[in-house]
Amino acid sequence: MGLNLKRILGVDCIELEDMLYPIMVKIRQQLDGSVVPDIALAVKAEFGKSRLSSEMKPGSKVAITAGSRGITDIVAIISSLVREVKSRGGDPFVVPAMGSHGGAIAEGQLQILSDYGIKEDIVGCPIISSMEVIKVGETESGIPVLLDRNACSSDHIIVLNRVKSHTEFHGQIESGLMKMIVIGLGKHEGTIIAHRFAVKYGYERTITEIGLCALEKAPIALGIAIIENGYGRTAQITAVEPENFFETEKKLLLIARIKTPKIPFNKFDVLIVDECGKEISGTGMDTKVLGRIMNIYEEELNHPKITRVILRDLTEKTHGNAIGIGLADFVTRKVVEKIDYRATYINSITAITPEKARLPLICENDKEAVDFAIATAGPVDFESVKIVWINHTSRLDEMWISKGLLNEATEKENLKIIGNEHEMKFDDYGSLIEN
Repeated sequence: MGLNLKRILGVDCIELEDMLYPIMVKIRQQLDGSVVPDIALAVKAEFGKSRLSSEMKPGSKVAITAGSRGITDIVAIISSLVREVKSRGGDPFVVPAMGSHGGAIAEGQLQILSDYGIKEDIVGCPIISSMEVIKVGETESGIPVLLDRNACSSDHIIVLNRVKSHTEFHGQIESGLMKMIVIGLGKHEGTIIAHRFAVKYGYERTITEIGLCALEKAPIALGIAIIENGYGRTAQITAVEPENFFETEKKLLLIARIKTPKIPFNKFDVLIVDECGKEISGTGMDTKVLGRIMNIYEEELNHPKITRVILRDLTEKTHGNAIGIGLADFVTRKVVEKIDYRATYINSITAITPEKARLPLICENDKEAVDFAIATAGPVDFESVKIVWINHTSRLDEMWISKGLLNEATEKENLKIIGNEHEMKFDDYGSLIEN
């Protein structure tokens, strides 16, 4: 049963029985649209530049990493890599490289890849999933370096990942090839070690040390770095030699940051997010979009400043992993009913961020969540409240905003109003209606 906010806050504070809702309008944000026109051709060209292309011996076992993030063209890129390896006599196989995701079990990680369309008959090679790791060495700080046993038993490892900002820290390198080695190929055990030492040394130093040691000790032969544009399409594919991973990734991250979309308002009252999920962000919702990093061993973000965050639902592909739910202030009961607590807790404990698995206030429906958010956003009313409503934190080309942000929006050259103004509405079940 919903709470009576009128009774809690007092009649003089808010008249919720007769509550009016803000006028909303849809806007479109112009983002970076650079795109690779032909994925297969780009992979062929980049792979052809590499030493591996000419030095691979017939019959060589080649492991290709596949992570748990929602990389738009991942199936096409892996399939193209498989073809290139086979054309040179290599024997490729795909290794799920996603730390503890999928419940930290081999079957769960296979299922995640399958959901993305990464299947043996589609990519053209076996997918070998195991949580077994081997120790390949130690860093200069004494950090054990653990990597996937199957990958390390191959002749060559191709590390494939998207380069982008990381949700837990800011550094010269963040989420990319080095992280894929440490967290992806590290599997559950390696990920736990990396996150624990990150508490002591910070993420950047920990990932760098483990990654450089792995590059020296493991048969890592090539990196394939992906940069996506503001709409989530492939903007750049770059082959990177092992000795250049760190320096090249630093340069690629600078490019990726420019292309990464952001909410075009730096300070507002309420953010409504339709969906949270692992394929969207490692933390379900991108911390740098929300302005909330919530990590005890990294500095908090200064912007954007969002007073209240509402989460409406979980994606199907996240399989109940609700990591990131703690970043919200209010969630609907629909979210809570979909949570796989074991998967969520494994992920949050492994990442040393139990804060991100905490349950916010649970609301019966969207209407109650909006009521609660506005009621706790400060001295605002339905005309002045500043609300942004997005699908998820990786899709920021179109969004709804309240009238309180309209003047600011019209002053931005990259924003265009594309819908008619209308009052925020809910159906008979209290769910938001998108007009």
